[in-house]
Amino acid sequence: MAMSAGKDDGEPMSEMNTTPLIDVMLVLLIMFIITIPVATHAVNIDLPSPPPPNMPKPPVDPIKNKVVLTPDNQILWNGTPIDRSVLAANLKASRSMAPEPELQFEPDAQSGYELAANVLNIIKASEVTKFGFVGNERYASFGKAPNAK
Repeated sequence: MAMSAGKDDGEPMSEMNTTPLIDVMLVLLIMFIITIPVATHAVNIDLPSPPPPNMPKPPVDPIKNKVVLTPDNQILWNGTPIDRSVLAANLKASRSMAPEPELQFEPDAQSGYELAANVLNIIKASEVTKFGFVGNERYASFGKAPNAK
């Protein structure tokens, strides 16, 4: 580090020695960098805990109910057109079955967003536990037609 002793003519130094100031600033900068917490980019998802290994697995239920939304904004329950009240009743009936059947939701790309949001709210209110989206593999390539090469 450079240090100036001044001139020999006996006059006081007119320049401020900035070396100690820079040293202190560098030490503070290093301390701040060390104390900054590591930025974590985590998405917290509540996953179900696996069953204990000694418990037998429940049998796979072959019954699957499929809710499809058509481009003309119809709700289909296993291929049969229904309205929202019948959908809620069907969900309540399937919820009471043991084991509960799987519910598959497949909205068409041309169906209305408002209908899809309303149907999802009905499904959420019914508190079904086995729920999944199907048919999304058709839209794996965003911006391309489903049959385009």
